[in-house]
Amino acid sequence: MAKIIENPKTYTGEELSAIFFRPMLTGPDATELGIRIMYNMPVPTTISFWERSSDVLKNYSSEWAGSDPSVKYQKKIDLSKVKAELGFSAEDYFNMVYERLTGAPDVNLGDLSGTNLEEAETALFKEAVSESIRATMWTGNTQRNEGHNTFDGVIKKIKEDIAGGETGITEIPLPDLSMEASAEGLLKEMWDKAPAYLRQLRSRGDLVFLVTTDIYDNYEDTLDSYKVDNSYLAMQNGRNELKYKGIPIIDLHITNYLKSYSDMPDSIAILTDRKNLALAVNTNDFPGMEVKMWYNPDQIENRQRAVFMAGCDYLLPELLVVSYQ
Repeated sequence: MAKIIENPKTYTGEELSAIFFRPMLTGPDATELGIRIMYNMPVPTTISFWERSSDVLKNYSSEWAGSDPSVKYQKKIDLSKVKAELGFSAEDYFNMVYERLTGAPDVNLGDLSGTNLEEAETALFKEAVSESIRATMWTGNTQRNEGHNTFDGVIKKIKEDIAGGETGITEIPLPDLSMEASAEGLLKEMWDKAPAYLRQLRSRGDLVFLVTTDIYDNYEDTLDSYKVDNSYLAMQNGRNELKYKGIPIIDLHITNYLKSYSDMPDSIAILTDRKNLALAVNTNDFPGMEVKMWYNPDQIENRQRAVFMAGCDYLLPELLVVSYQ
């Protein structure tokens, strides 16, 4: 069996969306990011947050007595044209794809062609692109010489706004969790000092704590230390989700990225509304958007390339409680 995959594949237009990007940016995996995902929204892409009128009841009369229009907050997300490229030696690429196919049912391993092969190659590339988008969404810095520098991430935007005197963001000092301080105490302080409007949004179920792994683990250890049967069972079986006062706590899984860059904090915790943070990806409204996979015989190498637009931002500083160091 020749250990070379030579069939070229190119996705553009509807195929680019249906096969590659939309499955990656929707569903449970996207929800677990804890923020809003905006895919192929009209350009210019804007984050919107609606505040409905709380007084719509009027005394009955035959005349129209509609309430004031809902208050709408909007902010434009700047999109950057980016590309993702991967290259593998032909043999390594074959082995990686072949390994994926061996675990799939109804696959003819003697005929590496057709839909099964295409799905395996696409899945391999999607994983790399998805993780790179996710990491840049948090740690991106366009002023960095290398490493997640295609568009500015949420952390950079928040830090710059705080340094610039943005008074709407509530900033809490991050305690040293290696000492006696606890993540539970930090979460309590963030909640206690959150603006009243943000606290009122808890009943909608969209508030979320976004934290680095050290804070997540510290809080889980605190829960394990409670001497009750449920704590013992959770310590044995693990927990599917952590919450504080009913608010989900999401591990951002970016600690290794943060430690790689001197312009990033080592730890961070954010309390906000999920709709207040947004990642925007567009493959529809700009020329040249494509995903391509091909074999380069000169280098005996399989190559993959994706070209698309991406960016992220937050909308209202008043909906952010932040702690980092």
